[in-house]
Amino acid sequence: MTINRRRFLAVPALAVPVLAGGSAVAQAQPQAQAQAQDARVLTGAEQLAAQGWRPLAGRKLGVLSNPTGVLANGDHIVDSMVAAGVRPVAAFGPEHGFRGSAQAGGSEGDYTDPRTGIPVYDAYGANPAKLATLFTKAGLDTVVFDIADVGARFYTYIWSLYTAMVAAAKVGAAFVVLDRPNPIGGRLAGPVLDPKFASGVGLKPIAQQHGMTVGELARFFAAEFLPSEGVRLDHLEIVQVRGWRRETFFAGTGQRWVMPSPNMPTPDTALVYPGTGMFEGTLFTEGRGTTRPFEIVGAPGLDWRWRDTLEQQHLPGAAFRETYFVPTFGKFVNETCGGVQLTVTDPRSFDAIRTAVTMFVTAKQVAPKQFGWRPDLAIDKLSGSDRLRTMVDAGAGVEEITGAWRAELAEFDRTRRRYLIYR
Repeated sequence: MTINRRRFLAVPALAVPVLAGGSAVAQAQPQAQAQAQDARVLTGAEQLAAQGWRPLAGRKLGVLSNPTGVLANGDHIVDSMVAAGVRPVAAFGPEHGFRGSAQAGGSEGDYTDPRTGIPVYDAYGANPAKLATLFTKAGLDTVVFDIADVGARFYTYIWSLYTAMVAAAKVGAAFVVLDRPNPIGGRLAGPVLDPKFASGVGLKPIAQQHGMTVGELARFFAAEFLPSEGVRLDHLEIVQVRGWRRETFFAGTGQRWVMPSPNMPTPDTALVYPGTGMFEGTLFTEGRGTTRPFEIVGAPGLDWRWRDTLEQQHLPGAAFRETYFVPTFGKFVNETCGGVQLTVTDPRSFDAIRTAVTMFVTAKQVAPKQFGWRPDLAIDKLSGSDRLRTMVDAGAGVEEITGAWRAELAEFDRTRRRYLIYR
């Protein structure tokens, strides 16, 4: 079962690079790369929708998506497909669910979608064997993936992508990625996961801020990781974004922001998340239960001293405001907390992970009674090893901590460059 590349792609195809294990990725000719930064890019989904989804007609489609799988007019891709007469045989929901009604760590379960009548299967937490069983049960021959990522290793949608790719390879299904821009651009930062600390928030050794689109990640996964699973994905297609450059942040895409998850309300949240998302592994609240999660961080008993200390660090692209708040859910429900609100003043110079490390180090200095790690050491899974935690505890400085992963990050970058699509 091979996709006709000329018929499938919305724009002309270039030469098809052969990946490890013999799988191939058809690349669309990048166009409109010289457009102004504020010109609206075209996602892979929008290009196929403009063709009435005809390139997918006649296939038994299983769509792995969530509320971010939308077109410029706000229609979900599954609703658009059905309206065009291209009816998927099933949909699959990641963390938070296909329609996005579940909170962090939750899903919607299996059900029949009331709008379309299509069966929806719960894919969150499913291993490749279970997902392969669901694919077989659905009777699909092609998996379509369309979920907006936010660029952090511990955001679980990319691991839903990986698991689905392995499962598709097991059942011999084709795999189609409808690519979307990385909202925080193509910048690479942070440590690379140590495989001994693999978990649901990081299955494979990639950088904490990976700087790739889901299409690029799919290429990387197919070549670098699927062979270790004993499978080969023979039919992988990436419907590329048109008009996007690696240095473009979400504000420059002209796209409409749709919350990828309940605690990712704005593009500003995505900018800080690869760093302050690590506060989930601390005794501080990461701001869940406020209107600015991951931008507001703190704990009961904190005062102005943390903010003043942070401002003295003169972190590029970052500003801190002293703030007091009462979370409505998550940590410290109905308790008054002190802390800071982080604002990104210059996305191009801002380093989310270095900023978060600075926040850890200074919090330990000014609030040693309040700052600490969750007893389950979730920080090790989030940061990819026990190195960050042990270095902060030992009193290491920011330069020493961030310098500890410089070599591994450079090595990861050398590998990932082979799979990049956009320049």
